[in-house]
Amino acid sequence: MELTDRKRNQFFWLLQFLGWGFINMLSVFVLKKISIELVVYSIITGMFIGIFSTTLLRLILKRHVKFEDFSVKDFLVILCVYLGGAALFGFLNFGFGYAYVKLGPELTEGEIQLFNTYDSVWIQVVNALFIIGAWIVTYLVIKLLLKLNKDRIERLELSTHLKQAQLNTLKGQINPHFMFNSLNNIRGLMLEDVDKSREMLTKLSEILRYSLTKNNSNSIAVEEELEVVDNYIDLSKIQFEERLEFKKDIAPETLQLEIPPMIIQLLVENAVKHGISNLKRGGIIELTIKQEKGLLVIEVRNTGKLQIGKNSTQLGLKNIKQRLKILYADKASFKLKEIGDEVVADIKIPMA
Repeated sequence: MELTDRKRNQFFWLLQFLGWGFINMLSVFVLKKISIELVVYSIITGMFIGIFSTTLLRLILKRHVKFEDFSVKDFLVILCVYLGGAALFGFLNFGFGYAYVKLGPELTEGEIQLFNTYDSVWIQVVNALFIIGAWIVTYLVIKLLLKLNKDRIERLELSTHLKQAQLNTLKGQINPHFMFNSLNNIRGLMLEDVDKSREMLTKLSEILRYSLTKNNSNSIAVEEELEVVDNYIDLSKIQFEERLEFKKDIAPETLQLEIPPMIIQLLVENAVKHGISNLKRGGIIELTIKQEKGLLVIEVRNTGKLQIGKNSTQLGLKNIKQRLKILYADKASFKLKEIGDEVVADIKIPMA
């Protein structure tokens, strides 16, 4: 389970009070021949100095150290924070000790020997360096463990979302209306051209095979995806005939590049379903694939207006966005817009 920011803060303060309380109580009770006043004073001031110093260190570390992308600069910041924190810790201890000697009750012989150590700078330096160093190491270890736990949860969520995206894509591809129309159109075609109808049945079976077998892959060659697109267009032309015109402009160097399966097919299907099918005279679908500034650019243009029915689930478009987000985070983009008398779908995917 991943901790929320509120629980992290509660956990931090709990460890602060328990840790510094234990350290100061232990250090005080190990000493002998000191008054109850000094015991109480040492515990209270010791906890205050420890909590104040390390809370300040935490604020600086959170603001200036990038734990998600650690670098040499971050290491130097931690080193500077360590030295500065140790100096602050030592100075406060010396100051509160000096104040007790000057303003507190008369000291016993044992207490005089104890406070003699405050005159030794090296003892204060070593003590501060050790305690603050131990705190920083503990803090960094806890941060590392929390990050590892967060990464593990994100990997599990990523795997779950990817499987769900694959399932949704499969559902979106096996469109029952498309299957029904294709089979009906092929049945009608059998009366006119048996060889042509046999060819269309083969193309329909290829689309089904692709949907069922390639859907489990995260990437596929552009060339292989285009074969399915061509099969889909050929089947759609049985219904739309001359109303559907399909054009392709594919850069040869892009054919072997890897893309998530079915995204081009989904764009073309969306163009047919929401574009060409709504136009009495039909229209044109243009597919362009090219490289541009280290990106693979996939563009589908179709005649028509950007109008999606109220009853539409937009499952295909959601699948595209979800897959791109899962596989490429913010490095990929998907845009759907209307330009003049055309609807333009644009996908950009990093090639490296």
